[in-house]
Amino acid sequence: MPYELPKTYNPADFEDRLYKFWEENGYFKPSGDKNSPAFSVVIPPPNVTGQLHMGHALNNTLQDILVRYKRMCGYETLWIPGTDHAGIATQIKVEEMLRKEKGLSRHDIGRDEFLKLVWEWKNKYGGRIINQLKKLGSSCDWSREAFTMNENLSRAVKKVFVSLYDKGLIYQGLRITNICPHCNTALSDAEVEHKEVSGHFWHIRYPVKGSEGEYVTVATTRPETMLGDSAVAVHPDDERYKHLVGKTLILPLMNREIPVIADDYVDREFGTGCVKITPCHDPNDFEMGQRHNLEQIIVIDNSGKINQNGGKYAGMDRFDARKAIVSDLEALGYLVKVEEHSHNVAHCYRCGSIVEPIASKQWFVLMKPLAEPAIKVVKDGDIRYIPERFSKIYLNWMENIHDWCISRQLWWGHRIPAYYCDSCGEVVVAEDAPECCPKCGKPMRQDEDVLDTWFSSALWPFSTLGWPDETEDLKRFYPTSVLVTAYDIITFWVSKMIFMGIENMGEKNRPIKEQIPFPDVFIHGLVRDEQGRKMSKSLGNGIDPLEIIGKYGADALRFALATGNSPGNDMRFSDEKIEAARNFANKIWNASRFVLMNLDIEKAELPDDEKLSLEDKWILSRYNRLVGEVRANLDSYELGVALSKLYDFIWDEFCDWYIELAKIRLADKESEGCRTAQNVLVYVLGGTMKLLHPFLPFITEEIWQSLPHEGDSIMISAYPEQSQRFEYACEEARMTCVIEAIKAIRRARADKNVPPSKKATVYIVTERKDVFCDATKAFFTRLASASSVEICDSVDEDNALRIITDSATIYIPLADIIDTEKELARLTKEKQDLLNEIIRLEKKLSNESFVSKAPAEVVEGERAKLRKYQDTLSSTEAALAQLK
Repeated sequence: MPYELPKTYNPADFEDRLYKFWEENGYFKPSGDKNSPAFSVVIPPPNVTGQLHMGHALNNTLQDILVRYKRMCGYETLWIPGTDHAGIATQIKVEEMLRKEKGLSRHDIGRDEFLKLVWEWKNKYGGRIINQLKKLGSSCDWSREAFTMNENLSRAVKKVFVSLYDKGLIYQGLRITNICPHCNTALSDAEVEHKEVSGHFWHIRYPVKGSEGEYVTVATTRPETMLGDSAVAVHPDDERYKHLVGKTLILPLMNREIPVIADDYVDREFGTGCVKITPCHDPNDFEMGQRHNLEQIIVIDNSGKINQNGGKYAGMDRFDARKAIVSDLEALGYLVKVEEHSHNVAHCYRCGSIVEPIASKQWFVLMKPLAEPAIKVVKDGDIRYIPERFSKIYLNWMENIHDWCISRQLWWGHRIPAYYCDSCGEVVVAEDAPECCPKCGKPMRQDEDVLDTWFSSALWPFSTLGWPDETEDLKRFYPTSVLVTAYDIITFWVSKMIFMGIENMGEKNRPIKEQIPFPDVFIHGLVRDEQGRKMSKSLGNGIDPLEIIGKYGADALRFALATGNSPGNDMRFSDEKIEAARNFANKIWNASRFVLMNLDIEKAELPDDEKLSLEDKWILSRYNRLVGEVRANLDSYELGVALSKLYDFIWDEFCDWYIELAKIRLADKESEGCRTAQNVLVYVLGGTMKLLHPFLPFITEEIWQSLPHEGDSIMISAYPEQSQRFEYACEEARMTCVIEAIKAIRRARADKNVPPSKKATVYIVTERKDVFCDATKAFFTRLASASSVEICDSVDEDNALRIITDSATIYIPLADIIDTEKELARLTKEKQDLLNEIIRLEKKLSNESFVSKAPAEVVEGERAKLRKYQDTLSSTEAALAQLK
């Protein structure tokens, strides 16, 4: 027969072959059926520098489950893959390569040559993560693979920048910006992580000019910034300092005169009530400086060094300068005291360096007008977060949002389309570079900075579909159907896609539901190790998904990631999980091999109801119920729940019960019952493989191809639907009674340590003769080690093991299953051992010295042991009495 699977489940034998089969046959592409509903997803683009990690594996597994499910449900599906150019990360990687290989910096070779190197690096290594996603089984349409620096996406970026600039929503200004000295670029607020750090409060005296011996004392956590102080501020109602307002102080070390100003921002209860003001190195000081027209003095540059405005400290690293300044202040008598102080410090999310707030000229997006409609669509329910609690994170961020700094001091990225005329000062912002200055005709130079990487990825849902052109893909697949992402990039990415979608897709007066980039945001958690720790290089607890795939197969990895997964919650990954996944795949494989080895039919056709046995109707009813539940779970993004139900049905009901029951009829090869059992086995196994396919695509395809089937691939077959035909409620209830009775017999025999090989007569006393009858006797013979089965109204059998279920009382003669003399001897010894322990513990607990001196938990532990031994003694004595 052609229906045979290899004896051993070895995913390496077929996973790559099947993926190639799917891809070559175009199954990942949209079907082209415009009469069917559309379902589209855009992949959260991994960095082009990246390699597949467990977070990618989880995210893409969840996406693939949804896409494969919808494809089988008849949707025209499109899953767009792609990668992000990852400005900072990629530039750093190529700079390191250039330094190691040639001993050069990017400045040595110039911008154009450096960008050529980056593109060469991208073309050589950028496809790694795409190939790794294929190993996972991702059913993306690879013919539409996007890259944030591709020509069309670059065109979209320019168009959006110019459009926002023309509307006054992008501006250039001097603002306090987060600068990472290591990456040597500006960062947006979303790219900054705050960590609590143990530091100090340095209390410093500032002398009052013209008033010998009079000082004001300020406290700071960053004494190096005092080099750029422009004032000291006090609260206008603070009686201690009213007489100083308008007077002048001498800035220690710099010998510069600065004023004392009054401002409501100062908290007079905090510290001394006097605050040093450094407008160019603190966002609050910057605002105060604007209000009071204070001098702006930048003293720290973008590399974290003190600049020429820092006097003798110029050229020093900021932290080296801090030590020198504190030392000098102490030597000159200006340092009052130093206090220990823990406070939140901003760090770069990329490299972990401490971020420096520096006033610099940058490009910003004016956020309030863009945030308002983006807040409204979530509050109105046009976009929903799954789980809903994550909408609070989104709304809190958007309602308190600052203007978004979008310029980066990098070379790799989308260069800002702003052009300057050095002759007349004209500035032109345009999609295409001007040939010359429109005012004076002189040459223009382009802005040196590039855009924040998140600017281009914010356009991802529509730019990947061909926007700004009104393409067929855009008409068909925008808005996308769902965004699947982790909760840690809600502020980084999700928020930006929402306001960019509304802003740019609302230009033709589309309804709001057609402007938003997606109606659902399906949030998943992070993958942690088995101790619940975040995976990191420093802990050495990272797990390489490709190693797991190589050892266990992609299906096992997908199962381990999806099982137990619930929206929004972190998951723990462990060896036990992946072993359980492999065991499940083995179970399916071996069960399928058994079915195939017992088939002599070439087409599965279920017979009429009257030819179906009780167990047939039971498994068909259970399968039918499973279909409805799995569909409902998948439609509600309860992927882990759906997989758990599939696992229980396949392992327990189908493999451990129905296949075992079917063996009775399969043994009689010429009988009609044998053919019926074969048809039911193929129908349920084939249908279950379809239900399971979105989760475990490879093994289900391999098994389905081996079974009698119609069609070319399981992935384009129809997903099972619930059928009224298989609603066999009565038969399901009857069979459940039989199964519960068999389980009860097995438990009772196990309690008596009776091996399955020891057969015994089983007497069933019941009124349910529709359940316990000649047709079900064979089930007890096969599955409950019964030598014979008697169904009766009563039993005159005192020396028997009695088992009670909801539908019957079952008796098994003790003589059939127990060697009475041996069991009496065993129980007698057990009774004596228990009595000895009880006497010992009672004596110990009656000792007042032990009870009063031993720790309470030790005493309670001994009492618990005593209670346990007493309970066991009662059971042992009852068993002895029954035997005697």
